[in-house]
Amino acid sequence: MRCGRYEVDDTMSARAEFFEPNGQGAGTAGASEFIRELTSGMSHEERLAQVQWLARMLDDRFAVPGTRIRFGWDAILGLFPGLGDALTSVLSLLIVHHAWQTGASPLTLGRMLANVAADFLVGSIPFVGDLFDVAFKANRRNARLLEQHLNRQSKRPKHRFGN
Repeated sequence: MRCGRYEVDDTMSARAEFFEPNGQGAGTAGASEFIRELTSGMSHEERLAQVQWLARMLDDRFAVPGTRIRFGWDAILGLFPGLGDALTSVLSLLIVHHAWQTGASPLTLGRMLANVAADFLVGSIPFVGDLFDVAFKANRRNARLLEQHLNRQSKRPKHRFGN
């Protein structure tokens, strides 16, 4: 399936041309344009499904056999100090972007950003941060915040003008 000039497959992952035709890097503007195009026109249900999928991959993808302990790519990539936490924080901000696109309140967005910041700051501490990533699960928290926001939004009465 095509999303603008990007090719998107069914697992909600995307491949993009990160370099312009002239060989120059697209930089930050290219990345933000990519995110905007990738998420434009999505329904609230599609946004929630993508957020839940991303939260599962980052926080709950794997299990320690014989225990109820689950961890995801956030904890694994966090083993690489600095770079791993920066990469997973960028992915976590995609969840916040979806919440912003659905009209979440500034309070909800603030709570989500605080979760991402805590995950990044504490997660940056070697070893202790990895244990924190396994226990805190910032992305699952943010997925629940988005779900609660959408539930509240769907229960609000729809105002009709002219009736």
